[in-house]
Amino acid sequence: MARAKNRLPEPDSDSGIEDVPILILEWLGEQGISALIRFDAQRPRNSWTFAATGGELTHPIRNDAPSADKCLSNGLALIRQQGINVPF
Repeated sequence: MARAKNRLPEPDSDSGIEDVPILILEWLGEQGISALIRFDAQRPRNSWTFAATGGELTHPIRNDAPSADKCLSNGLALIRQQGINVPF
């Protein structure tokens, strides 16, 4: 299992965008889990999708939600249900 880099997110005060989602995806990748978060403008509802597969996941995960934060939060909860301790 790969070691986490133990980096803390640094908010970007100029743009208002924080590094947390990127750090989460990077950490998952370090664990051998392929993951993505996607926005699909073609769909009127539940436009955000989080998907993850591989690594120690016992089965792939997919979650759709109306906002990026809800989508990522729900996806991480599903990963934790499979026994993976996501440190974020």
